[in-house]
Amino acid sequence: MRIHLTNVFVDDQEKALRFYTEVLGFVKKHDVPLGEDRWLTVVSPEDPHGTELLLEPSGHPAVQPYKTALVRDGIPAASFAVDDVPAEFDRLRRLGVRFTQEPLETGTVTTAVLDDTCGNLIQLVHTT
Repeated sequence: MRIHLTNVFVDDQEKALRFYTEVLGFVKKHDVPLGEDRWLTVVSPEDPHGTELLLEPSGHPAVQPYKTALVRDGIPAASFAVDDVPAEFDRLRRLGVRFTQEPLETGTVTTAVLDDTCGNLIQLVHTT
């Protein structure tokens, strides 16, 4: 068994697609119209057949209170592995990304947390 698909709830799918592709560097995998919304997924360019991230609309009534509570408490909605958190932090900061947690080393794990501009906090992580 393996993870095939996971999601983040986004306030605006088009804005999310731009952020996740143009800023974070993912590539679009699926973009299927579904009425007012889309089945919109992105993948890592390093693993185009790997786990897909669904940029899921936040329309369900339970989603906004959930997202608000996570952000208020500083809890990331997702965690993405990178090779070097400080280097990725510097690259993304130069692109104007807002971080809620700068790189933090805790033993063999380094993390940073960013605002995805679509209502979520996202954690970047690497282990040594």
